[in-house]
Amino acid sequence: MNEFMKKLAGMVLPSWMDRGEPRKLLQTARRFWAEVYGWVTWPLNQFDPLTCTPALLNLLAYDRDISRFDGEPLELFRRRVAYAFVNARDAGSVEGFISIFERLGIGYVELLERQPGIDWDVIQVRVTDSQIADNTQLMIQIIRQYGRTCRRYQF
Repeated sequence: MNEFMKKLAGMVLPSWMDRGEPRKLLQTARRFWAEVYGWVTWPLNQFDPLTCTPALLNLLAYDRDISRFDGEPLELFRRRVAYAFVNARDAGSVEGFISIFERLGIGYVELLERQPGIDWDVIQVRVTDSQIADNTQLMIQIIRQYGRTCRRYQF
């Protein structure tokens, strides 16, 4: 319970007025101001991608250049939108790219760059078969969105 609601619940009438009409009026005023508080704070609560309405989530996703792929669960889409800025910042390094995979629930991955016998622009992404099977679309989307422009990725 926040501070306003605590103050609202803490309002008490003097003992000689704590009966009948004044008591009903206090209860009605509490309900009314709790409702008004909900109306006032609702827009502020919509800026959190993890809790906002789906319509506003799509607007936030558009603003953050995130598009929903076919069959993507709503919770995963919310996480992708919530971490869009952090993921964009981390995309430039190997450690950051690994963090993106962990943040979005794929788990541990290894990135191997400039391996002998393979072209210099190929980055190998080592993941388990179950990670590929469970997150194929997500992994493709991550590489498309955050992968380095002049690199090729192999799983």
